[in-house]
Amino acid sequence: MRFISERRLDDGVREREFTLDEIPGILWTPPTASGPTPLILQGHPGDLRRMYPRLAARARHAAAAGYASATLELPGAGDRPRSAAADQARVDLRRAIQAGEPVADEIVERLVLPLVDQAVPEWRVALDALLALPEIDGPVGYAGGVIAIGVRLAVVEPRISAAALFAGSYVPRVMFEEARQVTIPLLVLLQWDDEGNDRQLALDLFDAFGSREKTLHANMGGHTGIPAHEGDDGNRFFARHLRAAG
Repeated sequence: MRFISERRLDDGVREREFTLDEIPGILWTPPTASGPTPLILQGHPGDLRRMYPRLAARARHAAAAGYASATLELPGAGDRPRSAAADQARVDLRRAIQAGEPVADEIVERLVLPLVDQAVPEWRVALDALLALPEIDGPVGYAGGVIAIGVRLAVVEPRISAAALFAGSYVPRVMFEEARQVTIPLLVLLQWDDEGNDRQLALDLFDAFGSREKTLHANMGGHTGIPAHEGDDGNRFFARHLRAAG
């Protein structure tokens, strides 16, 4: 991990951009951290420049509750090399949605499975580097992002103690068996009128999760209409589980 820039935001949060094996990322730490700090991995659907305002807002909200946050650029997003196969799958997905047709499982698999297979090992390497920093000690949570990435991480990464997932993207049905292996506490957000998602698929996925503690918050509105109060609920969720794990 190599830090390439540093600045203080107007609320005192320390923001550092870094590269990890040429993958861009950002780390935010609270202004009042007096010792090692729990970490939340902030997932997103891709392109750090486009997503930065929302990611920074989430990180600052988490910092106010005492958490560090970190994020990575996803494969094929931003300045990272594009995948022709993923781009075609994305075109096919949008075409089906715009035509009001069911999205075929094979389209979702072509788009999501290669992304998960590449992104999850990168997140795990990033976690190694982040937990080696003196100001970060865990425990670790995962928030937001492409929900399929969160599912895989929850299964394979024992250092993640809890996850707040956004059910705003398609999940291959072949990953439902992985969802049954998830045992950490979950908070799942679902926008009831999400124009680019399959509501029933999201409900079926929630039902499949094997966690003994799992909570679903369903709010009216489209993809970007998550109520602001869900940020407070997310902090309370992590306070219960990360502080307890620490």
